[in-house]
Amino acid sequence: MTKNRIEDTDFEKQDFSENKLTKGDYENCMFINCNFSNANLSGSSFAECKFMECNLSLAQTPKTTLRDVTFEKCKLTGVHFETCNTFLFSVGFYTCFLNLSSFYKLQLKKTIFKSCNLHEVDFTETDLSNSTFDNCDFAGATFDRTILEKADFRTSYNYSIDPELNKLKKAKFSIAGVTGLLDKYQIEIEH
Repeated sequence: MTKNRIEDTDFEKQDFSENKLTKGDYENCMFINCNFSNANLSGSSFAECKFMECNLSLAQTPKTTLRDVTFEKCKLTGVHFETCNTFLFSVGFYTCFLNLSSFYKLQLKKTIFKSCNLHEVDFTETDLSNSTFDNCDFAGATFDRTILEKADFRTSYNYSIDPELNKLKKAKFSIAGVTGLLDKYQIEIEH
């Protein structure tokens, strides 16, 4: 069965939660103000695509390919990115809500997260080496056996990262954020 190939196409204000997105290979496409909540994206491929102001909450992503895909001002609540095709997986998030999503065991080296809500996101065993977290809120996020070497957390907050369980070599933190590395000790630090 051959997949549809869709290139250089803009999709605006479409509701894919009701009308299924055609399964296919999307290349250099823009999705603007579209609704993908609970949509089944499994088996589709998105390369060099941009999602702007879209709702992808609880989208189903088994074997979905995301290569050089950016999400801007999108809601991605409860998305299980770990079910995506991991080959050439490459994403960037700008002003997105990723609450309750999971990146379990993914390779996310050099990924950019800018002004994102990452409440209760699962980063267990994820490789986030050289990633940038600019002004991100990590309330309740899980870091367990996560590789955070050379990651930049200087402007982010509400994270709780156990240095004994995660790799932090040369990761960058602000003085104010260092308390998030000491949470497990239940010590009180005054400013």
